[in-house]
Amino acid sequence: MTNSSPTWDPQQYLRHAGHRARPFADLLARVSDPPRDPARVADLGCGPGNLTAVLAERWPAAHITGYDNSPEMLERAAAHAGPTAGGGRLDFARADLTRWTPPETYDLIASNATLQWVPGHADAFPGLVDALVPGGTFAFQVPGNFEAPSHVLMRELADSAPWRDRLAGVLRHADAVLTPTAYLERLTALGCTVDAWETTYAHLLTGDDPVLDWVKGTGLRPVLTALADDPRARDAFTTTYRDLLREAYPATPHGTVLPFRRIFVVAGKPA
Repeated sequence: MTNSSPTWDPQQYLRHAGHRARPFADLLARVSDPPRDPARVADLGCGPGNLTAVLAERWPAAHITGYDNSPEMLERAAAHAGPTAGGGRLDFARADLTRWTPPETYDLIASNATLQWVPGHADAFPGLVDALVPGGTFAFQVPGNFEAPSHVLMRELADSAPWRDRLAGVLRHADAVLTPTAYLERLTALGCTVDAWETTYAHLLTGDDPVLDWVKGTGLRPVLTALADDPRARDAFTTTYRDLLREAYPATPHGTVLPFRRIFVVAGKPA
């Protein structure tokens, strides 16, 4: 879902599954039940499928499809596919969200920490709202931490010698997402009723170099992919970046605190 098409590692991503699941739970807490029963639900950027399964727990009669472009993630997600407890169905399909067009109408289109990988994703909002049935909901959450040390240090290192030529254009910048207000304005202009907010989580991480371990599952993937054919260079970049993170996120007797800002939007289409 990025220009650099990063390779994903489901096992690495799921190492912090509990922390990563919290924002999706907070998002769904503001989502009303779909207008149809059984409902049709799309999960854009489903990853390893563990949170798509949460949608099936919330609406067990629904037909829910998780979409992702990573073969590695979809392979892991397949374990969650099949009939659901309330007579619904959970399945997965490969889709590149930079070009995806909704193939049908949905009661709920949800997306968790994915749209930041799609350049110009807000331009797709009219098509997504059109794909909602009357009374349907478009709900998403994106990281809002691109100015945090974890990202700034990564970009600065990638832009320095000897990495500049190999990593030019690989990493995202702060304009990867909009502000809550900008999202609200975009979606209210399409006739939606919008609830938009932001939250900064203070994740307490444990273990050795836990912030590096966290970004290896997400933000660092484009770098790891770009340097995958040169393990020595990959390890050299990672070691330097690790040392920078140790200074920016010092360990405490109780663990390492990772502040993480996230942006939430729940847009309802008029019934």
